[in-house]
Amino acid sequence: MFANKEKPVPNKSFFKRLCTRLNSGGGWLTYDLAKLAPGGAIDEGVLDQLESLLVMADVGIDAAGRIIADLQKSLARKELKDADALRAALRRSLLAILEPVSQPLEITALDKPFVVLMVGVNGAGKTTTIGKLAKRFTNQGLSVMLAAGDTFRAAAVEQLQSWGERNDVPVIAQQAGADPAAVIFDAWEAASARNIDVLLADTAGRLQTQQGLMDELAKIKRVISRRDKTAPHETMLVLDASQGQNALVQAQKFHEALHLSGISITKLDGSAKGGILLAIADQIGVPIRFIGIGESADDLQPFAACEFTDALLFDSELK
Repeated sequence: MFANKEKPVPNKSFFKRLCTRLNSGGGWLTYDLAKLAPGGAIDEGVLDQLESLLVMADVGIDAAGRIIADLQKSLARKELKDADALRAALRRSLLAILEPVSQPLEITALDKPFVVLMVGVNGAGKTTTIGKLAKRFTNQGLSVMLAAGDTFRAAAVEQLQSWGERNDVPVIAQQAGADPAAVIFDAWEAASARNIDVLLADTAGRLQTQQGLMDELAKIKRVISRRDKTAPHETMLVLDASQGQNALVQAQKFHEALHLSGISITKLDGSAKGGILLAIADQIGVPIRFIGIGESADDLQPFAACEFTDALLFDSELK
């Protein structure tokens, strides 16, 4: 039996890249906070402007309102004496939203293989995320197998096979148009026979509004559970952060249909500035497992609330 509970630890190189990419062109909060109160005084007008900044950064109206409500309480207690005090209070409010979803993926071997079912819309980076996770897990000493459950797009199978070759892990695939549930079932059988630790199962990208395809994902889960009642052990949604509030809608619909157990968020180096994580954490509450900021395998790391919040505020000295 093994247990793998990856603790998000500060990765200085990743943290620096995260700061740079979230804050390209100037920190979306730190740069503007200094200008919100040029005279140094913090009042309701400053908080109103800050709320607008939060909404524009994809934090969303509900989460932004919650943050501002917390700050208004601090203002009433006369704790917001200057921009530094405002930034510290803002950090506490952000962490209050993000810390509950900062939960690392825990892999156990009570019943091998540990099945991770990857879902999401086209273009979110799902197949690439699978490849990066395969590398991460093999580096941790786990044996990995990939299942090419996206049988609608030939390029997806080829892409997954490329990642398999790169990471020296087996890939189970069938011809184009094959039943995805059958492919993933066969992969489970093969992984079980070979005593594989982790099975990463790809699925076809789909819009959250495509009910037939969403039903297909539910079918895949049912088929896997016939051989292992606890599987899939993780149903992970991959989201593209640059989609902004549409990413939140996707998370809501996929969670309603599949009861997600984890979310990975890619392309945080895009234009969204990372605020969408706060909206998702506030509205969905599903653990955020990994975040991605680029193309290399090292650009996908476990989500850590403190590290991410400090990167948002563009101040690595705040602890």
